[in-house]
Amino acid sequence: MDVVHFSIGSILSIVLQALLLSSSYGSLEPYDLLYNNAVEAFYRSDYKDVVRHMECALRSYAEVRQTKVRCRLRCQSQHPFDSVSMDLQFFDVVLRRSNCQNECIEEKVGTQSMHKVSEDVIQDFHRRIPYNYLQLAYQKLKQLDKAAAAAHTYFQANPESVEMDQNLEQYKALEGTNLDHFVDREARPHQRSFSAGVKLYDNANYEEAISLFEEALQEYYRADMECRALCQGPQRFEEQDHVLYRYSLYQLVSDHFTQVLHCEHECVRDLSTRPGRLSPMENYLPLHYDYLQFAYYQLNMVEEALECAQSYLLFHEGDEFMTENVEYYREAIGHDLKPREKAEWYLRRHEQELELLMIGSENMHVELTEGHYWTSTGGREDSNRIPSGTDGWMEYVPISEKKNFTLAPPQELREGGPLVYDSVQLIQNSQALNGTQRVLLDDVMSVEECAELKNLAHTVTMAGDGYRGKMSPHTPNERFEGATVLKALQYGYEGRVPLKSARLFYDVSERARRIIESYFLLNSTLHFSYTHLVCRTAITGQQDHRNDLSHPIHADNCLLDPEANECWKEPPAYTYRDYSALLYLNGDFDGGEFIFTEMDAKTVTAQVKPKCGRMVGFSSGGENPHGVRAVTRGQRCAVALWFTLDPLFRELERLQADEVVQALDNQSSQSKWDTSLNINPKDEL
Repeated sequence: MDVVHFSIGSILSIVLQALLLSSSYGSLEPYDLLYNNAVEAFYRSDYKDVVRHMECALRSYAEVRQTKVRCRLRCQSQHPFDSVSMDLQFFDVVLRRSNCQNECIEEKVGTQSMHKVSEDVIQDFHRRIPYNYLQLAYQKLKQLDKAAAAAHTYFQANPESVEMDQNLEQYKALEGTNLDHFVDREARPHQRSFSAGVKLYDNANYEEAISLFEEALQEYYRADMECRALCQGPQRFEEQDHVLYRYSLYQLVSDHFTQVLHCEHECVRDLSTRPGRLSPMENYLPLHYDYLQFAYYQLNMVEEALECAQSYLLFHEGDEFMTENVEYYREAIGHDLKPREKAEWYLRRHEQELELLMIGSENMHVELTEGHYWTSTGGREDSNRIPSGTDGWMEYVPISEKKNFTLAPPQELREGGPLVYDSVQLIQNSQALNGTQRVLLDDVMSVEECAELKNLAHTVTMAGDGYRGKMSPHTPNERFEGATVLKALQYGYEGRVPLKSARLFYDVSERARRIIESYFLLNSTLHFSYTHLVCRTAITGQQDHRNDLSHPIHADNCLLDPEANECWKEPPAYTYRDYSALLYLNGDFDGGEFIFTEMDAKTVTAQVKPKCGRMVGFSSGGENPHGVRAVTRGQRCAVALWFTLDPLFRELERLQADEVVQALDNQSSQSKWDTSLNINPKDEL
């Protein structure tokens, strides 16, 4: 009997220990799992579960991020490098700091491997995609105040979203909502305080503006510290294969440290860039001191004004008008004051990082790819003391403007060449389509060919194929399915689809390439960059009051920045793409019109209604922003094609498909395929 009691007591003790451990270890559910559960609930129309899982995912995401920041800063403070003078002491600090961070993080969120998340999910959270699902779910649940907040939060990071802009206008017109509901749930404290301070300053409310500017400065330096802490995580070594990486210990440490330095240096840009924007606000940090010096002066707080003016001059040494202000303030109080210590420390560290980055970049075995430089600029052009911010301490320079970056001479833009095939008809040229390097053609395919490829699409396409498996990469209101040429050929080889149909897909895409190359009178070969048989299907029950786009406005080889009226040709854009084409298989659906817009992503310049055999072709740059209107009924299928003039960026799968087709052409109709052929479909988008 005693033995039984002992066993039960032992079991209870173990259970209790497990419960205690679970409260501190592994208590935080991974946000990617919660996010996936929310998306699945959305497609089941279970909107309560959408809200429950998505809100938990957002909290988990924030908690993981803050835990990493807190733990890294705490361990950095507990194990400093200050007194290190020997190799063993250096690595002793490294090991202790690493152990400290691991224990601290796992105590808060559980095993770190549980919270390793794919880059796709991370990007979705950066782009605030969860809030798009939330606003739709809250709308279905008639919780309009929360729907308005979610919509507003999403729109702040996606200002080019015409549909969300329209949603917001509808929410504002509905009863039960007021302006207080339209809050940015992800607003960054330093930017929020700064923007509010500017509004008060513009209304001459200097006392309250000062309070907010000072708060914004504190929040900025805190955000800078957190940003740098997040840089202490794993780094990517572009173009290095670490399976074959054979450099010495100090070269490895040097390379990794240089990557961390580069990441920390990027914090300057990150903190001065508003959500959804590509270029930072010019002169962002110095402007705080500029606004403050004049606001303090207006309240006759001349010593504080002098201190802030001196701080501004740290960033813009010799600025004519601020120098005059400093002299005026000195005379008014009869003595001089130094700049603020925090500003001095910040700029000194910034300059030290630049020096180390120069050394690190020279020692790296791979060139660091930077999309911009930070440069000091000249003095302001205004002649008054009111802060204007007309010139930036930090200026964004596109990568194509680097002095050591050689650009290939641009091809002369021409059009109107032969259409190659007798059946093809020119419907509209660039002028008729209100743009440049645009063309609309009909009868590129026959009705029979359209039907055959549409049947092929029903069998060979898979949800999200070509977009890393995402079921709806652009909108939750449609199902997105796609397939590559190589995949179609593989299915033909396996007997899952007629080989003739797979070969038709291959031949039709080549037909489109020849037409585009000929019509635009290109003086060099146009190569395939990516080829995609894709269908978009309206999801029944989710089309009521819908006003989003099937594919948001974008450009194919640059990052569209509607607010700046620019298109930045830099990664992650497919900068090597030169021409694009869409060859439609059908028109028996509602919506789905292809549209060209101005660079503001709002002003529609041309619209194309798809139908069998119709093809729209255009150059891939910022001159041709485009998108697709919502498909509200039925299924829209097309062959999407992207081309490049640079043979280095030819589509790998296309080259493999060429080999397969050549092998087929060389074999008799009775022969079997060589099973050694490399037919391994791989998504490239």
